[in-house]
Amino acid sequence: MSLDVSLFISHTAHMQKTKKITIHTDGGSRGNPGPSAIGFVIEEDGKHIYSCGKPIGLGTNNQAEYEAVKASLMWISKNYYKKGETITISFYLDSLLVVQQLKGVFKIKHPDLRSRAFDIHTLIQQLRGTVTFSHVPRNQNSHADSLVNQALDSEKIIESINP
Repeated sequence: MSLDVSLFISHTAHMQKTKKITIHTDGGSRGNPGPSAIGFVIEEDGKHIYSCGKPIGLGTNNQAEYEAVKASLMWISKNYYKKGETITISFYLDSLLVVQQLKGVFKIKHPDLRSRAFDIHTLIQQLRGTVTFSHVPRNQNSHADSLVNQALDSEKIIESINP
């Protein structure tokens, strides 16, 4: 039995590796509504790629949670994703409500949150990848939570990038 190795090599050369991205996001508000901030941590295959904590003005906890997801997708789209790549993104949030809303399990009643969810799903479609949303306890989301608090305390953007 013979195997055409050249065909196999040619075929595998055109196969692309799927980028497996993990994103932990958090949003918070002091006062609800009040001064708000977002935090997100992006990793690929367990390696830190980028993290950000950023004040976003006045808002609610839920608005900040949605904004954190949206901001992380925007960063991926602008800085990390190359057209034609295959990408899988696993989101981890400590807000069960937002996870269930983004998965379509719960309705989104507030018009502002519906608009933010629409923006998030539009970004996901543009990436043409697979995206999942999972709930985690707050202690498993501590880096993103810390970025939110640092941004609220300092009123500045906190960033860390690894090429």
